[in-house]
Amino acid sequence: MQAETFVKILGSDFYTGVPDSQLKALCNYIMNTYGIDPHHHIIAANEGNAAALAAGYHLSTGKVPVVYMQNSGEGNIINPAASLLNEKVYAIPVIFVIGWRGEPGVHDEPQHIYQGEVTVKLLEDMGIDSFILSKDTTEEELTAKMADFRALLSQGKDVAFVIRKGALEYDGKVKYHNDNTMIREEIIRHIIAISGKDPIISTTGKASRELFELRAANDQPHGYDFLTVGSMGHSSSIALGAALNKPDQRIWCIDGDGAVLMHMGAMAVIGANKPENLIHIVINNAAHETVGGMPTVAGQIDLPAIARACGYPKAVSVSDYEELDKALSEAREGGELTFIEAKCALGARDDLGRPTTTALENKQNFMAYLQSL
Repeated sequence: MQAETFVKILGSDFYTGVPDSQLKALCNYIMNTYGIDPHHHIIAANEGNAAALAAGYHLSTGKVPVVYMQNSGEGNIINPAASLLNEKVYAIPVIFVIGWRGEPGVHDEPQHIYQGEVTVKLLEDMGIDSFILSKDTTEEELTAKMADFRALLSQGKDVAFVIRKGALEYDGKVKYHNDNTMIREEIIRHIIAISGKDPIISTTGKASRELFELRAANDQPHGYDFLTVGSMGHSSSIALGAALNKPDQRIWCIDGDGAVLMHMGAMAVIGANKPENLIHIVINNAAHETVGGMPTVAGQIDLPAIARACGYPKAVSVSDYEELDKALSEAREGGELTFIEAKCALGARDDLGRPTTTALENKQNFMAYLQSL
C-alpha cells in the first residue's frame, strides 16, 4: 500500500514519533509532505515523549494524533499509555503506527527477536486494539478497519496498526545531509587508535557495526567491546555501571546523538557520580541515520553545555580529526570524567556488515576481558 493512501485513510494531520526503518516509506512521505512542522510533524526524543506530545495536541485541538515508532519503543509508551492515555484515566485517543521488527518467521537481528514475539501481546495487555497491515492489505480492508477504530477512538481508547516488512511503499526520495566533514567510521578508527586495549561500550546501530568491522580489520579481539545492539539510549548507563565497578580501568563509551536524546537523564546521573575513568563520546550527525536519516534536534542544541550543566568536569566539541585526536589524547591522560561531541557527516559504507558473534558471545567475551584487567 502506498504511504499516501495509508495516511489519507487514517485521516490525521498530526504525526509524532521516533523513526524506524520498517516505516521508512511513511517517514519519508511525512517529511516530504510536512517536513518538521510544529503543527503537523515533530520527531520526538523517545516514544513516551511522543505519546505525551500527542496528548497535548489532542487536549488543545480535540483531534486524534498519530504516534509512529519501531516496536522496540513499546516499552517507552507503556507508562503514558497506561496512566495518561487510557480510557480509565484521561481517555485520550491516539493512533499508534508500529513497525514490526522481529516478526515471528521473518529473519531479523537478535535484538529484535523477543520484541517481535511480544509486540502484539503487549498491545493486548495494554488494552489497545491492533490491526496488522501487510503487503496484501487492500484499501477497502484498511478503510473498514479504520471505521471500526474511529468508534473506539471516539470513546477515548487507543488503537494501533502493526506494520509488516514491506507493507508500505513510497516512491518519493528524501535527501538528508549536514555540513559536517568527519565520517563516523573514521572517528571510531581514531578512537580505537588512542584507546588502545581499553574497554569500549558502543551504542545501537551502525556505530557498533563499524566498531566490530574495524576490530576485525585490525586483527584485534572483539572482547574489548560491548556492542549495545538493542536498548537504544542506554549505552552510557551501561558504561557508567562498568566504570563505577572497575574504578582503576578507563572505560570508553561511543554514543550517538539520537541515543543521547532518547534518555538524556542518564547524563545527569553520570555527571552526579563523576567517574574519573569514564570517557563519553557522542558522534553527532543530527540524524537517526541507521533507520533512514531523519533529523534529530541534536544539531540545534549545545551538547557539551548540557554535559557541563550535568556535572561533567570537562566537555568539548570537535569538528575535524586534528581536534578529535587532541581531545581523545587529553581525555586518556586527564583522569577525569570527560564528554566529547564529535560532529559527523551522514553516510556509511554500502558493504557495512553486521557482527558475526551472537549477543551472548559478545557479553561473555567482554565480561571475561573485564575480569582479566
